[in-house]
Amino acid sequence: MEHEVFVPVPAESLRATLTDPARVVRCVPGLQRDADAEAGPLTGRLKVRVGGNTITYRGSLRVVERDGAITYEGEGTEARGKGSAELSLTVVLTPVAEGTSLGFTGALTAVGRLADATDEARSTAGAKLLDKFVQALTALSEEPEEPEAAPEEVSEEATDDDGVDDGVEEPSARSAVFDAPLPPSPLDPLLDEGFADAPIDFPAPQPAAEAAHARRTMIGRSAEEVDHAPPRGRYAPVPAPETTSAGATLRWIAPAAALALASAVVVSRALRRRR
Repeated sequence: MEHEVFVPVPAESLRATLTDPARVVRCVPGLQRDADAEAGPLTGRLKVRVGGNTITYRGSLRVVERDGAITYEGEGTEARGKGSAELSLTVVLTPVAEGTSLGFTGALTAVGRLADATDEARSTAGAKLLDKFVQALTALSEEPEEPEAAPEEVSEEATDDDGVDDGVEEPSARSAVFDAPLPPSPLDPLLDEGFADAPIDFPAPQPAAEAAHARRTMIGRSAEEVDHAPPRGRYAPVPAPETTSAGATLRWIAPAAALALASAVVVSRALRRRR
């Protein structure tokens, strides 16, 4: 497989990016690095779409420089299958006017699902993969490199003034700054003139009777009345039903029975007299 692309980036910038594994991993489309810190930067999973199928390989990639050319050697196995693939891709950088020409030459050995695809499908998938790789490479190479932070310089004032380690701590500007007393804040109300000498008037406590009256006035009833008052509203207790005893019933039944008996005697005597 051969592929050639023009990139409007100097050859030196491209070579610096192509030989840095940490930056190459950002250019490979579909590559997901392993979370293992001991694994290399070019170790992980690579998704490749060939035809209408998506194949995921798990493996690693190495960067080798030979005779001015950059070679990528990779191998991987299918994450869901028994297939495998080995790749050797060589990149040659040729400086041209206003940029660099990148020439790719590769060899692929596959077993499994990738081998079952047609040659046209593999070539199309490889060309698309290289085009996306070059686009990411161009964008990454044009980014300005972050400058390294300069180390902090130790001032001469912080060291021993006389240059001799005599066990005596020499004064320094840093210690003088931190040891200096802080001025009082102008917003502190306690710093007003005459505040320390001014007497502080506290409100006198109210008598117990006045306090009770005030509490009764605010609440409406005193605490004792509230405690002993029966609950009202829906919380009021339901009165128990009245029960009648046998003694109370006999109190009004006995006179009525005596009256009825006396009436019967009078009526019977009156009937006898008429006969």
